[in-house]
Amino acid sequence: MTLTLHEQGAFTWTEWAEALSSELALDPTDDGSRYYEHWVAALERLTNARNLTAPRELEARKDAWKDAHLHTPHGQPVSL
Repeated sequence: MTLTLHEQGAFTWTEWAEALSSELALDPTDDGSRYYEHWVAALERLTNARNLTAPRELEARKDAWKDAHLHTPHGQPVSL
């Protein structure tokens, strides 16, 4: 998703790197195990700042995925 948004001109790669770096800096005790959580947080922050998604829509989608995940049998693909 990050690459697609970049390729579509939503942000430059430098802007993305700065957003991710800023997010990583917020948690200096992280040992790297939460890297992709920081990645997602940076992407959410950047897309919100660019008005590429509405915060309510993003939260609704995240809740829907969480619910789908919790109700999907182990080993089965999760889908909305």
